[in-house]
Amino acid sequence: MKRLEHAVESIILASRWLLVVFYLGLAVALGIYALSFAKKLYEFVAKVMILDDTDTILKILGLIDAALVASLVVMVIISGYENFVSRFDNHDGEVHWLGTIDVGSLKIKVASTIVAISSIHLLQVFLNHQQYSSSQLMWLTLIHLTFVLSALLLAYIDRLTGLSKNAKKTAGEVEGPSL
Repeated sequence: MKRLEHAVESIILASRWLLVVFYLGLAVALGIYALSFAKKLYEFVAKVMILDDTDTILKILGLIDAALVASLVVMVIISGYENFVSRFDNHDGEVHWLGTIDVGSLKIKVASTIVAISSIHLLQVFLNHQQYSSSQLMWLTLIHLTFVLSALLLAYIDRLTGLSKNAKKTAGEVEGPSL
């Protein structure tokens, strides 16, 4: 029976390598998104002399939005691989933060990035408010506020979890090991 248990555990542990397919797929998607970014940048550069201030700001916000999305994808790929598949070998300080983003921190960073992306989108909408009805503006604002509230709740829960872990750690140090 112990042999069967060990075999099942080995299969379950080996299954984490299936995640590599997802991370490689995200890397390919990131490459495709980089082409989309290059197209947006080219169109912006080609029209920069005929754009008014508002349109220039909207184009720049679109580029910032794309950079945030790309950063989010990289963060998910690297920290996901590092947390769930395997540790990266030493890469001579290329990415000094590897291994410092745990799952809880990743959730907070993802939520914060989504709020930033939503904020940029909402700013773009408000700069073009004449193209939207009052109802659309209200719903977009409510959706954004939902993202903000969700990020705040995630951060609060993460903080409570951290405080709980620290309290248990401190209690264990004060009481000593239990028998």
